Order: sequence, then structure tokens, then C-alpha cells
Amino acid sequence: MKDEEAIEAEIQAKGKTAPRLTPAMIDAAIVAEQYHVFPGTTLTVCALTLQNGFQVTGESAAASPDNFDQEIGRKIARENARNKIWPLEGYLLKQALYENAFGAPAPNEL
Repeated sequence: MKDEEAIEAEIQAKGKTAPRLTPAMIDAAIVAEQYHVFPGTTLTVCALTLQNGFQVTGESAAASPDNFDQEIGRKIARENARNKIWPLEGYLLKQALYENAFGAPAPNEL
């Protein structure tokens, strides 16, 4: 997240104003989160539910059970799931820009 914040600050400092995704937009797309640790393992899965109901998952696992910490596992799994949202939201933005520029019908209008 700190890298995202630094990049966002640099984009703003350079005056880039074209449509784009921001970390805040990615966070706003998330409406729910669930976690599961598989019994007897260090495997943690995070399922993030997005505004439209679509779900993305992220995983984490400690190589050594002695290093397993449920809180850390949840943080890593959530970050891995959240990182999957960027390309999905990027595609949606690019499609909207295309439709705006070329008047193309939305996929549900085909």
C-alpha cells in the first residue's frame, strides 16, 4: 500500500489528470471480505466481494507452521486478493473510455 500511495502522490504532483484508477477506487470497489484457514494448515484464503457481486481470492501460507500468525496470514491473503482487482477495474475503465470515444455499444447491448 505504501508504494501505491507514493505512486499516487507522484501522479498528482506531475499534474496527470486523465481518467485513471486510484487506490481509493480499488478500496471502494470492495464491499465485503471473508477469510478461511484450512484446518491443520497455514493456508489462509481471503475472498473479497466487489460491488457487483464478483469475488476475487488471495492466498497466503507460511512455509513453517512455527511462523504462522493468523493476523499476518489474513493481511497477506487480503493484499493478494486486492491486487487482482486492479486489472479488472482497469479493463472496465478502458472499456468505458472506448465506448465514450467510439460510441460502441456496451456488451449487454450486442
